[in-house]
Amino acid sequence: MKLTPLITAGLETALNRMLYRDRGLKAARQRLTGKVLMLRLSEFSHPLVLVFSDQQLDVLADWQDNSDCTVITSLKTLPKLRDRQQLTPLIRSGELQVEGDLQVVQQFSALMDLAELDPAEYLAPWVGDIAAQGISQGAQRVFRLVKGEVGRRQDDLGQVLTEEWRVAPGSLELAWFSEEVDAMERSLEALNARLAQLEAK
Repeated sequence: MKLTPLITAGLETALNRMLYRDRGLKAARQRLTGKVLMLRLSEFSHPLVLVFSDQQLDVLADWQDNSDCTVITSLKTLPKLRDRQQLTPLIRSGELQVEGDLQVVQQFSALMDLAELDPAEYLAPWVGDIAAQGISQGAQRVFRLVKGEVGRRQDDLGQVLTEEWRVAPGSLELAWFSEEVDAMERSLEALNARLAQLEAK
């Protein structure tokens, strides 16, 4: 699969919103300023290059220069980089190979770990703070209900899809979905904690 300008632009926008809007992350960002992290993902023919500067993060698919650190992994392993504790086990298991300065990937992982995925923060400029909180809380309740219902019916659904309809997803799709659900769960937990802090005030 080829990395299109649309993919890199979308990823760049998302990462900049997540990592460069929060002033509290400035110290963690400064450790990466001037660094280049190359991600070689097994699903893509070209590497994904993250170039860190003081003001922003550039995501490139075409990079001729050297990188400070190259990480070789797969898409399903990528979300695990948000957890700093996962780095060593991932390297030991072979899911993650690191060439160059290991500190760069450690600092990137720490920055991702510190970043809060707060949907309300992104909605607030368009709908206002109160409405954004309400939408986020509503989405969180719906997500919990859906997740609970899916969990209760998982066995039945699995049998129907695999034995009767023969449309069960492949292992890669399942792993990706599982990682997305875990990432959403972490985001919702962070939102809950933040709401608890707001209510305490």
